[in-house]
Amino acid sequence: MIKRFLVIVAILSTALAAAQENIASPYSYYGIGLTNFKGTVENRSMGGLSVYSDSIHLNLRNPASYGRLRLTTYSLGGSHERTTLKSDDAEGDAKISSLDYLGIGIPVGNNLGFGLGLVPYTSVGYRVLDVQEDVGSRLNGRGGMNKVFLTAGYQVNENLSIGVDANYNFGNFQNSRIVIREDIQYGTRDVRRSDIQGFNFNFGVDYQAMLTDNLKLHVAGTYAPEVDLSSENYRELATVAFVSTGEAVVEARDLNVADTDFALPGQYMIGAGIGEPRKWFVGGEYNSIGRSSFLFNTSADNAVYRDAAQYRVGGFFIPRYNSFTSYLGRVVYRAGLRYEETGLHLNNQSIDEFGMSFGIGLPVGAQFSNLNLGIEYGQRGTTDSGLIQENFFKISIGLSLNDKWFERRRFN
Repeated sequence: MIKRFLVIVAILSTALAAAQENIASPYSYYGIGLTNFKGTVENRSMGGLSVYSDSIHLNLRNPASYGRLRLTTYSLGGSHERTTLKSDDAEGDAKISSLDYLGIGIPVGNNLGFGLGLVPYTSVGYRVLDVQEDVGSRLNGRGGMNKVFLTAGYQVNENLSIGVDANYNFGNFQNSRIVIREDIQYGTRDVRRSDIQGFNFNFGVDYQAMLTDNLKLHVAGTYAPEVDLSSENYRELATVAFVSTGEAVVEARDLNVADTDFALPGQYMIGAGIGEPRKWFVGGEYNSIGRSSFLFNTSADNAVYRDAAQYRVGGFFIPRYNSFTSYLGRVVYRAGLRYEETGLHLNNQSIDEFGMSFGIGLPVGAQFSNLNLGIEYGQRGTTDSGLIQENFFKISIGLSLNDKWFERRRFN
């Protein structure tokens, strides 16, 4: 067991050291970037639905689910996304691949479970070229905020589970702008960087009860209170000359910028669903995020944050989970829809998202391990008011691997 734990720590350390850009969107300029989905491929394939929990899969979005685990579960996943960005007079494409999550859940006894993992929480990634008459500017942004989480879940009785996530948030954001003017030899580069850190907590509850012999009710909720995170800020102004390989710094100086605190918005989720165990499930959930209190990097005159909301519906179907003769009968088929108000408003337009998703869970190996594949088509933003509409297609792949720890030996 110690060796296994050391391997997990090594994997997490490697992932922490490898910073990645996992988004390509000009909307990630605002705030601390666009929020990534904190969930597994299984969740994403059901429209992001997290109200369903069982004993063999990690539910990264509800800490109460860890109290129901019966096997040690490793979970990791990644995705590849292709995005088409278009405005009224231009269109372009972007591709991005990323590691989306890494986690482990460990049951201890019959009603207590712990978890450890890493997820990218927000992402910044954009490159914008703006040319107007005799002035040209190029904007670049990269970075993001990550969460390392430690989770504990406890099953109070057959029906009720509770849990809590302790999250350490860290990361950095770097935005640069280069301005070139006609008939002026040198350009000006303005680089701003913020290093973020701080803790927050997420509390969860999960209730499951049989309504009839074949019908089971699922009700779940989570709550994360608003907290303050600290930001160490840096700024550099430079005069640059343009050469064949890019720009060369002629002169640079650092500016004194005060460190700041900002509020990470509080949020809550409530959802419910119904289904036949190991056969089918359908549910929906609502998530509210208090982004109107968010004041980080919203200095643009046309940008304002308001409270955000997310709506998700989805479910799964298993033809015959215990079939010995049909592999396809044991495959899990998933589908879902989501609609999200991001809370960001530009030029008096709400920047919203819509997505539809499908996926399958393929049994592999011993125990209850599975390979999960998902696809999602979605849309973000609008071409109204001079803005940009993003159409994206995402392919996701995830592994959910089961093992048994703390097994009592009968013979030494």
